[in-house]
Amino acid sequence: MSGDPASINEDLCDELLGMDAADQRVRRELLDAGLLGDGYHPRMEEIHRRNTARLKEIISKYGWPGRGLAGEPGAFAAWRIAQHAIGDPAFQRCCLGLLQEAAARGDVSPQHPAYMLDRIRMYEGKPQIYGTQFMPNAEGDWAPWEIEDLPHVDERRAAIGLAPLAETLHKPDPNSRPARAKLEGWRLKYEQWLRKGA
Repeated sequence: MSGDPASINEDLCDELLGMDAADQRVRRELLDAGLLGDGYHPRMEEIHRRNTARLKEIISKYGWPGRGLAGEPGAFAAWRIAQHAIGDPAFQRCCLGLLQEAAARGDVSPQHPAYMLDRIRMYEGKPQIYGTQFMPNAEGDWAPWEIEDLPHVDERRAAIGLAPLAETLHKPDPNSRPARAKLEGWRLKYEQWLRKGA
């Protein structure tokens, strides 16, 4: 289901795309400056909070902005904005329910609620289901967050159109690893931030 072009709210689609682009722009600037990954940077947190507040208003007015309302690009942008609403766990849980309903009627990709579920479980300190969320491991390489029922994860991934987990794993790159001394500090800051948001 891609949505009837006549029913798509182009202004809403454009707004969602602009919100997502602002998020990605700040992320790129922080990454280029070497400031991403050293705790939750205030600039990143600010754009996430602003986008979250606006997405709440959009949902209150229209319901979930899926393909039928916002087109494929707008639906993707709305999902990514919700994925980044990590400072508002209750809102993310609300989005999960809305995404599950939208996926059941074909208004969003079935991958969207899967990613949201994994992200919520990760931030709650629980094993993820689909293996979509990654964190630095002890060596500083990006590795999947703990996965529930790991032997069957590829079956669950295939059911929603995701490639096998092995095909998504990042090749270790010693040059991109955070310094070992920084890794423990990063984990400590991350755990403190999780407790603050709980």
